[in-house]
Amino acid sequence: MGYVKTAFLMAAMTALFMGIGFLLGGAGGAVIAFVVAAAMNVFTWWQSDKLVLRMHGAEPVTRGDRMGLHAMTAALARNAGLPEPKLYLIDTPQPNAFATGRNPSHAAVAVTTGLLRSLDREELAGVIAHELAHIRNHDTAIMTVTATFAGAISMLANFALFFGGSRERMGLIGTLALMFLAPFAAALVQMAISRTREYAADKAGAEICGNPLWLAAALEKIARGAAQIDNHTAERNPASAHMFIINPLHAHKHDNLFATHPATENRIAALRAMAGHGRAAPAPQPMRAGVPATRRRRGGPWG
Repeated sequence: MGYVKTAFLMAAMTALFMGIGFLLGGAGGAVIAFVVAAAMNVFTWWQSDKLVLRMHGAEPVTRGDRMGLHAMTAALARNAGLPEPKLYLIDTPQPNAFATGRNPSHAAVAVTTGLLRSLDREELAGVIAHELAHIRNHDTAIMTVTATFAGAISMLANFALFFGGSRERMGLIGTLALMFLAPFAAALVQMAISRTREYAADKAGAEICGNPLWLAAALEKIARGAAQIDNHTAERNPASAHMFIINPLHAHKHDNLFATHPATENRIAALRAMAGHGRAAPAPQPMRAGVPATRRRRGGPWG
């Protein structure tokens, strides 16, 4: 089903791309846009995960890392029935994470240095489990394709302001409308996909890690950190915001247009209800120098 959704999304984005090409250059522009979109479809399917990781400056996490990320992720991946994804670290103080890749066999999970400093081991397990749920649900292909196409559509639409299309077809008003409406249409696709998949990934992630309250506590900390700390790379590339576990945007007023996530308090409430608790989750232990202060519990989900 995930592949069907991805194919539908690629077709919709291609049609939008061709529509912009037609307004800019008539039938010839539509043909050129189709050729470009076809090339982008091939590229995004095979290479867009690497592009997104490179965009955010993600560096591979080697096996045997002192943080124990590989050991934890491997155990959680077994719980989820998945191959272990590649792990990446993004050097930014904002706590956040995302998953990418065209399928579970070619998937990656990226976490920020701010996330490692902010969460204890149980909360970190909840976040990794959430990202593994996206991989298992084949959300990552949709998320990555949308990020690439939305960015390209925004760029193409902005060309209209400087180069214009046929004045008979568009005029200045049409050109200005295109500049704003095309990125907005792409953002609507992101929003429609992202809001439903976040709830599903929260639920599946809680099942994978074994405790919904771990993820609930993590979301609370990440949301607080993301609201206070800038993620400059994400602000420069807002079309990738929907990939993160919490919306990373707030510094440049992109958060309204790219509000791809449901309200964090609603997600936390759903997780607490899943755990059978109406009260707040217990306060977690802090982390020191990026290493969890709490020791892993015997029999925990990571081994």
